[in-house]
Amino acid sequence: MTGAVVHKLEADGRPFRAVVMDDGSGRLNPPSAAVYGEPSDGCPVRIHSRCVYGEIFESTNCDCRWQLQESLRIIREHGSGVLVYLDQEGRGAGLLVKAQGYKLSQEEGLDTFASYAALGFKADSRDYSAAADLLKELGLGAVRLLTNNPDKLAALGAVGIKAEMCQLVQPEPSGETLKYLAAKSVHGHVIRSA
Repeated sequence: MTGAVVHKLEADGRPFRAVVMDDGSGRLNPPSAAVYGEPSDGCPVRIHSRCVYGEIFESTNCDCRWQLQESLRIIREHGSGVLVYLDQEGRGAGLLVKAQGYKLSQEEGLDTFASYAALGFKADSRDYSAAADLLKELGLGAVRLLTNNPDKLAALGAVGIKAEMCQLVQPEPSGETLKYLAAKSVHGHVIRSA
């Protein structure tokens, strides 16, 4: 692959390739991917944005950690696929804005989308062009996208990658996760619970 560093890794006794893009921007954390098996058109793909709270702190205020784990399970079960990982914390606004949004949500009873707007930020400023570039580098022109977010489908379609939504079916949510999923649903995400 041109413009990427590729090497082998292993998780749970299963080998995969790590692909880290080098787009010449000098970013410390460029787009990366875990590539399982030999992906081909129609394979499952997850485009995932970093979430420190969910993935590292194991917060249940969002569903990010669950989505990441469920996507990896589906990809491994399929035998091939790609998990693209983007450093787009806080729906692209960054960790500090995310923290400010959570604080405002807790103080004012707003959902995080409304909190971002109150802080002067877009509800979602993520950009999926790097993910599309990475998928093209892998030779993929059509994917089953593991997502509940139609914006990701549109972003891939805009650059010529055919994407079919393969919805992630949420476990029965409770507490803060239920509020978060309700807000995502209002803002266009397709949420299905088991």
